[in-house]
Amino acid sequence: MAAIINTENKELADKVIDVLKTIYDPEIPVDIWELGLIYEVTINADNEVEVKMTLTSPSCPVAETLPPETEQKIAEVEGVRKAKVEITFEPPWEKSMMSEVAQLELGFM
Repeated sequence: MAAIINTENKELADKVIDVLKTIYDPEIPVDIWELGLIYEVTINADNEVEVKMTLTSPSCPVAETLPPETEQKIAEVEGVRKAKVEITFEPPWEKSMMSEVAQLELGFM
């Protein structure tokens, strides 16, 4: 499942995605973008970024730290005015949401 990108600002969206690719769940050697944890990225006309993401499970050990880290790193992207991360478990994450890169890295292909 590929993330939905809602914006007219492709350049800023690319920068945000590049940052998302630097954030890792400490237990999995694949970034949150390739893992398929990012469901949606919305950037409005004021360059305020909203990200809808999930975790591998509701009881994920990094549930308290990963979302704030993600929000902080997006907020630090040049051009971003404000960042907000929303956690959702609908639909629940499953292995098929990973990119081929992640599946290869983790030995699922």
